[in-house]
Amino acid sequence: MEVMSFTERPIKANELMKLYSDVGWWEERKEQDIEKMLKQEISVGAWKGDVLIGFARAVSDGDFRAYIEDVVIHKEFQKSNIGTKIVSQLVKELSHIDVISLFCEEDLIPFYEKNEFKYSKSQFVMHKK
Repeated sequence: MEVMSFTERPIKANELMKLYSDVGWWEERKEQDIEKMLKQEISVGAWKGDVLIGFARAVSDGDFRAYIEDVVIHKEFQKSNIGTKIVSQLVKELSHIDVISLFCEEDLIPFYEKNEFKYSKSQFVMHKK
């Protein structure tokens, strides 16, 4: 298994679409939109041979803030430390950023705490769609 940043091994939209599909995510996303996203954002992938089995990306202003999104691991490889390796590599790619944030389900808090993220009771998630 290899974990690499997008600069070391580009991630193809069709690979990511398959991974999303394997875990039941983002069926409505189109390949051209994913291609555009991959060109604009910092991302990290994990491969077993030629198969993308893990992915994470960050949305950032490039200096002050970054937000981690879409940490996804193929179902067959969950709980095998791949997620920790991907997040660790992504954080390394973002080491020049002042504040790195993410949102997660409550049951994933211990996973992110292993990567030195801290739970904050003082912030609230708000969405507008």
